[in-house]
Amino acid sequence: MLIVSYDISSDKTRTQFSHFLSKFGYRLQYSVFKLKNSERILNNIIEEINGVFKKKFMETDSVYIFFMSKNCKLYSYGYARNEDKELIFIS
Repeated sequence: MLIVSYDISSDKTRTQFSHFLSKFGYRLQYSVFKLKNSERILNNIIEEINGVFKKKFMETDSVYIFFMSKNCKLYSYGYARNEDKELIFIS
């Protein structure tokens, strides 16, 4: 899994960046996305950041990309504890 966390001061750039990330995964928290884990997706994200977003970032903006391997431990609590489980509704 890829985790992307960002702090972008411009509302317009932040909105564009979050819409871009939503193509590859979903929002965990307001400025944190969980994305599909593949080299192709990681390369697409890095290319887009370097080609489009990097010139829009202010000096105080930051983006972190965490490439999580299968060996990484993940602890989740509350709602996050159940987000990857399938839900079955019976009516």
